[in-house]
Amino acid sequence: MFIYYLNLALRSLKRNKVLTALMVVAIAVGIGASMTTLTVVHLLSGDPIPGKSSVLYFPQLDPENPARADHAEPYAMMDYRSAVDLWSAHRADRQAILTSSSVKVRAAETGRPPLMLGLLSTSADFFPMFQVPFQYGSGWSAEDDARHARVVVISHDLNDKLFGGANSVGRSLRVRDTDVRIVGVLKPWRPTPLFYDPWPQNFSKTEDVFAPFTSSMEINEGNFLPYTCWHVPEDTHHLQNADCVWVWLWAELDSPAKAAAYARFVGDYADQQKASGRFATGREHVRMRDVMTMLTARGMVPGDVRLQAWLASAFLAICLFNAVGLLLAKFLRRSGEIGVRRALGASRRAIFAQCLVEAGVIGLLGGFFGWLLTLAGLWLVRQQPVDYAHLAHLDTGMFLATFVMAIAASLLAGVIPALRASRVVPAWQLKAL
Repeated sequence: MFIYYLNLALRSLKRNKVLTALMVVAIAVGIGASMTTLTVVHLLSGDPIPGKSSVLYFPQLDPENPARADHAEPYAMMDYRSAVDLWSAHRADRQAILTSSSVKVRAAETGRPPLMLGLLSTSADFFPMFQVPFQYGSGWSAEDDARHARVVVISHDLNDKLFGGANSVGRSLRVRDTDVRIVGVLKPWRPTPLFYDPWPQNFSKTEDVFAPFTSSMEINEGNFLPYTCWHVPEDTHHLQNADCVWVWLWAELDSPAKAAAYARFVGDYADQQKASGRFATGREHVRMRDVMTMLTARGMVPGDVRLQAWLASAFLAICLFNAVGLLLAKFLRRSGEIGVRRALGASRRAIFAQCLVEAGVIGLLGGFFGWLLTLAGLWLVRQQPVDYAHLAHLDTGMFLATFVMAIAASLLAGVIPALRASRVVPAWQLKAL
């Protein structure tokens, strides 16, 4: 029966090609605009570390004293003392302490000029915690953290620039004024968003140099920036004792019970610091969120992208209203034909089904051209000077969603015209003929 209705629908569409083309264009333009923005939203709001995002936690506390007037949220970062205290307690399955800075890097043996690159100062657990993939070598050990070892891990891009992609493990780099040994080279790795960084909506690439937190404090001293201070630092080149936030922490906890215990531990620490007079607030301003909760709190999807998605959805609705009008005009122009079919015994259900199949075919054609417009729209997004431009591509799920949405939209648009056509009174049409 479906094949019969499909054959009738194709004949009807061929009968008035201009009207058919207008309906296909209306669906295609609306689908292309909406799917372009929905694809970007889908990619920006995805899980950056599937399988582990629910066991990685971002603890926050409020070290500021005196307290701010607005206590809604603590800072995303901590002061040096608080971060080191929590990290040194080893109360989690794994912990990573982090801070970022810029540093001058040179490989003397290559003869290349120095490069100013991003340096992530962290601890040994960073690599297994965040499932960082290695092409050569591996990360450093906890013993390297303890003895302030002069070792580094470099990115795939930096290895290509300096060593032509060869295995550079064991070779030396000049990081600022210190020679360090390369112990690992990453595979291409770009989590999206850059979730381990506390800045909101960060879609930039990872740092090029990763070094032990302990040795980085010595190698790159003076280049670490305080993000927020509540007292002017006595020495901006030595922030370890400054009243500033510039270090942050991640903890891996593989069960809800461990997560609850760690949250209590951080709350107890904040209360202790409040009792000693170092903090103005205690556990009431402690937060501990997993990856996705933390990203949601930080507003992982930029506001302009959300606005574009709403506007595109509104545009699709306008296109659907136009499609409803065109389908209604098309079906009612065939009232005489429908009246004859009804007089020969066709049921209202059969007429309704035929009209819906016709609307579905229009949706399928609109989906195909909408897919092409979506590809063009995503190409335009990739040309924009925004951090998330590189993400704009159509994955399998969104490809299928394009056609599902197009067919569903056309069927929705066809319901009212199909109902109207199925209620044509045969006697009136035959009399008119």
